[in-house]
Amino acid sequence: MTPFPNRAAAGRELAARLAEDARNRDAIVLALPRGGVPVGYEIARELAIPMDAVLVRKLGVPGREELAMGAVATSGVFYIDRWLVERLAITRAQIDAVIERERCELVRREREYRGERGPPDVRERTVICVDDGLATGASMRVAVDAIRMGRPSRVIIAVPVAAPAVAESLRNIADGIVVAQLPANLRAVSAWYLDFSQVTDDEVRELLARAR
Repeated sequence: MTPFPNRAAAGRELAARLAEDARNRDAIVLALPRGGVPVGYEIARELAIPMDAVLVRKLGVPGREELAMGAVATSGVFYIDRWLVERLAITRAQIDAVIERERCELVRREREYRGERGPPDVRERTVICVDDGLATGASMRVAVDAIRMGRPSRVIIAVPVAAPAVAESLRNIADGIVVAQLPANLRAVSAWYLDFSQVTDDEVRELLARAR
């Protein structure tokens, strides 16, 4: 297995694997900002289907924000890794404070990325939910739960790279999962890209506008 040149190249590779899922043309790509948007844009472009965003924020462990203890979506859906919370003795007050902070950031991003537009209608559609990789799966789990509230016919998870155990754990919440690479030792999602530059809000807005 070799790293992807960048997120766009990873998206094009995934698109080839997803052609069957988009065959009925009711499909839509919903990408997790920021990193999932360049991947999702290439999938949508290659398959000639619409794309939008599903807004989710990781809930970082206080003092160790890079470590996810869960995630929250704009719909209010959230997930908490109870095992991790208990192991690190994180209090309910600390969890609530992180959730509130990330909800405020979600409101900002919703306004930044969508303006006055509402979320897309996914009822009876095939939704391809995309991110640039799965390390813990917390954000993807919440994204799928949030998408299910719109009553799609199917939800397919699509990511370029994932930890095998994490990908397996998500099979019971999705109707399918497509992963280009499943390294036995993931280490970090960034290790599987030659260019893993941070995606900016401007880039997300531009790609969403192009997709529309």
